[in-house]
Amino acid sequence: MNKRKKLFFLLSRVPYPLEKGDKLRAFHQIKELSVQYDIYLCALSDKAVHADAPNILNLYCKEIFIIKISKAAILFNLIRNLFFSKLPLQVAYFYFPFAKNKIEERLNQIKPDHIFCQLVRMSEYVKDLSIPKTIDYMDALSRGMERRVNKAPFYLKPLLRIETRRLKLYEHDIFGFFENRMIISEQDRNLIVHPENYKIHIIENGVDAEHFTPKEKSVKKYQLIFSGNMSYPPNIDAAKYLVKEIMPLVWKIKPNVKVAIAGANPTAEIKKLQSPFVEITGWVENMADYYNASEIFVAPMQLGSGLQNKLLEAMAVGIPCITSDLVNNALGAQQNKEILIAQTTQEFAEKILLLLENKSVYYTIANNGRTFILSTYSWKKATEKMACLMN
Repeated sequence: MNKRKKLFFLLSRVPYPLEKGDKLRAFHQIKELSVQYDIYLCALSDKAVHADAPNILNLYCKEIFIIKISKAAILFNLIRNLFFSKLPLQVAYFYFPFAKNKIEERLNQIKPDHIFCQLVRMSEYVKDLSIPKTIDYMDALSRGMERRVNKAPFYLKPLLRIETRRLKLYEHDIFGFFENRMIISEQDRNLIVHPENYKIHIIENGVDAEHFTPKEKSVKKYQLIFSGNMSYPPNIDAAKYLVKEIMPLVWKIKPNVKVAIAGANPTAEIKKLQSPFVEITGWVENMADYYNASEIFVAPMQLGSGLQNKLLEAMAVGIPCITSDLVNNALGAQQNKEILIAQTTQEFAEKILLLLENKSVYYTIANNGRTFILSTYSWKKATEKMACLMN
């Protein structure tokens, strides 16, 4: 009988609850990989850990090790590194010598066969170690930051430009410290500035097809839904764009259309979007219920990078989706067959009205989209590729 290998899983956040994309990806990777590995989870946390997290994660982990970092220490780190270091703030936010010492102590005790590091922000902790390592870039953070510059307030633009330059350089430099590298999509791989970026393996996300499934005879409370963590700048931008620019064109034709903006941590500017025809839900216990209560999913993303989990989930539930080229370039769905694509405000409004008025198009996009997602995006298949890489 083969001895199970020890996998040290290093994260910047405790992967529960699943309200952020990195936590969702890590949770399902841990769940699937626990079938063949003993998982030793090490995560940083700058807030109180959810009461259910230890019990749920213990189902899949041999050991859970959480390192608390304070907001005050983070602020000091950011200020110091902005002026006296070339580290990206994305990395400086999470890097502390005391945490590095604790991580190395655990590694010496566990003696893992492999280290898995999610995101470049955690790579400083393990980059110099001789243990075999895999880094998950996840997405091209530098390009996501670069896209934010144009829409940022004038006083933030210089800072975002500095961070973009630092991230590009860091994504390049960290490449050589890891035996294996992975990323979420081909689009993101091509945006990593490195002459050997073709060596970065594409490991997609999956979707929990048992949870995100159509419910028969579900009551459609909303005509439209957009979801995501509502403190994340690209989601804030998309929600405001939907409500303030796209929806006035839709309401001219169909004044009673109701929109749900569903997701955790809505900022003050998101809460201001609330109206008789726009519901800001805040934290949602079961997002599948909200998708099933909606007719159409709209993701008018103009910023960000990576693969949008929200789109996989909505399509798996069987509601038709409308999004931008930016999002679909990572997703890879067929336009006008599995998804509808819009680039301008007018196009988004027209696609929404088309789906509301034409049931033939509605069901074609919904059914084809669901088939595409279930055949293409599987956590089991994705983590099998990860295991091959690490073995």
